[in-house]
Amino acid sequence: MIGHPFNILESVDSTNNYAMAQVNSGDVTSGTAWYTGNQTAGKGTRGKKWLAEPGDISALTVAIHPGTLPLSSQFMLSIAIALGAHDFLSKYAGDESIIKWPNDIYWRDRKAAGILIENVIRGTSWQYAIIGIGVNLNQAKFPEELKNAVSLRQITGKTWDGPTMAKELCTFFEQRVNKLKPAAFTALLNEYKSKLFRFGIPSPFKINGATHLATIVDVQPTGHIVLERNGNREEYGFGEIEFILG
Repeated sequence: MIGHPFNILESVDSTNNYAMAQVNSGDVTSGTAWYTGNQTAGKGTRGKKWLAEPGDISALTVAIHPGTLPLSSQFMLSIAIALGAHDFLSKYAGDESIIKWPNDIYWRDRKAAGILIENVIRGTSWQYAIIGIGVNLNQAKFPEELKNAVSLRQITGKTWDGPTMAKELCTFFEQRVNKLKPAAFTALLNEYKSKLFRFGIPSPFKINGATHLATIVDVQPTGHIVLERNGNREEYGFGEIEFILG
């Protein structure tokens, strides 16, 4: 089960780094979770840092053995985790919770949580997925350069207990990952697209260094996003486009 055992770290540079070291040591069972309220050098996607004051952010990493899932299904696991995080945020923040491609969790047009999945692959064998999520939990305000961030405290007006919320998040992951079977991939992808930020809405994107108006019209099982621009459909991978936020 995801979240068993559940380990609380008083302070750590990155829960993903810590989990990766534990997995590489060979002394980990699938579903093991590590939580901290004081992550000193958290990692985001594409090398970005995720920093916060102690207690502001709920940093959680879980290690999952993918079982019989092939390497080609990596994005499907990403979708399942994103949907689990969306289920969690929706419970507390309501229907305005949404997923920003590929797997950030937004409330309205502001980022509430970020997910980073790092895989342990040996040869052609997918050994483990190291799934990290940082949830903006108790921040009362953010620096000016993070104007598009939002915390659950700002949304609800309440403060939250980090370990309790992290354990509950594990249960949402468990529910989604348990349904991750090839026969369910199409339905899973369709549900993901139905909850996708700006899906079907003409929006500004930065593409090859320039700003263009385009519309998200599809997401492929590989994770590639399909934009329609000037009557043409174009596929892009992670890091190849940038959403322009207000």
